[in-house]
Amino acid sequence: MTTVGSRPDRGPTNLPGLANVCERQMMQKTAKNGIDHIAGAMLYDVEEVARMKSKKSSAGRRPKQGAARNGASHGSPPNITMQKVAKLAGVSAMTVSRALKSDAVISPLTRDRVLKVVKQTGYVPDATARVFASGRSGFVAVLVPSINSSNFADTARGMTGAFERAGLQILLGDTGYSLKREEVLIGILLKRRPEAIVLTGGVHTPEARKMLAAADIPIVEIWDLPKAPLGHVVGFSNAAAGRAMVRYLYDRGRRRIGFIGGTTNRDIRGSERRAGYIKGVKELGLPEGRIVAFGKPPVSIEQGGEALGLMLEQWPDVDAVACVSDLSAFGVLMECHRRGIAVPGRLAIAGFGDFDVGRCAWPRLTTIGIDCVGIGERAAEIVLDAIGARDRRGAMPPARVTMEFKVIARETT
Repeated sequence: MTTVGSRPDRGPTNLPGLANVCERQMMQKTAKNGIDHIAGAMLYDVEEVARMKSKKSSAGRRPKQGAARNGASHGSPPNITMQKVAKLAGVSAMTVSRALKSDAVISPLTRDRVLKVVKQTGYVPDATARVFASGRSGFVAVLVPSINSSNFADTARGMTGAFERAGLQILLGDTGYSLKREEVLIGILLKRRPEAIVLTGGVHTPEARKMLAAADIPIVEIWDLPKAPLGHVVGFSNAAAGRAMVRYLYDRGRRRIGFIGGTTNRDIRGSERRAGYIKGVKELGLPEGRIVAFGKPPVSIEQGGEALGLMLEQWPDVDAVACVSDLSAFGVLMECHRRGIAVPGRLAIAGFGDFDVGRCAWPRLTTIGIDCVGIGERAAEIVLDAIGARDRRGAMPPARVTMEFKVIARETT
């Protein structure tokens, strides 16, 4: 697993002490959610990652004395097929197939005998063959901008429980905040015939929209409220969130409010929060244009600190900074500590996302909180309802679920 800030486009995060402790907590949360990360990989299948690690750890080992020359180890015969299991259990291959299906009609004694042989031999059914036979892949594709984000890890965790109870698994793709990369991953995933696909955001390339329209599977867009949705939606208005934070800072007596975000529009939701900030300061008659764009999304802790320096150079009288995320806001807070700037006395700081890093900072960060797990849970509910409607040869009307957000006031404001 890579640490927060270790990607080339983000630069290293070398802040000592509290920053590293908080980042480790975020890494642990991602690992706890059952999502592993292999540097350079684009798709993350938990079972596949486990097989790759097992294969790597056993590569190059010499077989123990007495092991079969054909490569068997630990007494398990190699290349176990359904036919071999059938022969060992004294049944037909069709009976083995039925025994492995929990809803198939088969005598308990026969099922137990087959399952005993399966356990002894380590036989694993061929999922590819099952897909051809049933027309069901058994997995849901999920694309997120970054698996390093605890917010998106929580959303994936919200989906995992519901899908596992329904006998489905998640195949996770990391788009790296790139619409082009999302398009490539959509093409790869659709070739694997997912039961449904969950996308982060409502902006996609024309080619991606074309492929998705032709896929004829349930589609859920999350973390946004797109104007032209592809199917179902579970999200909130990022622009409204940015505007709400400006209003909150204004109500706290701040009149010279700046904004720190990324240099590009790759983070669509971050760009919408910036648009909300712009609208908010204009409505309130506050000084406009106090925006620092620094670093490729997602803006790191270190980049947030550097951005504050640029903000103070251009607008030394700024009395509050709204940041695109809690990571950049934490960087601003650390830079204030280094410069001896009193927070919130001289400068108020606000973030977005309610990350662990903001909750364990001192002073703790004011932020926008979202029910990340709830977004995943609602998305999973919609997927399962849509799959059920399809299995009944019916059609489920597009669902649009608007999630609430809230300003979480803490010590930095």
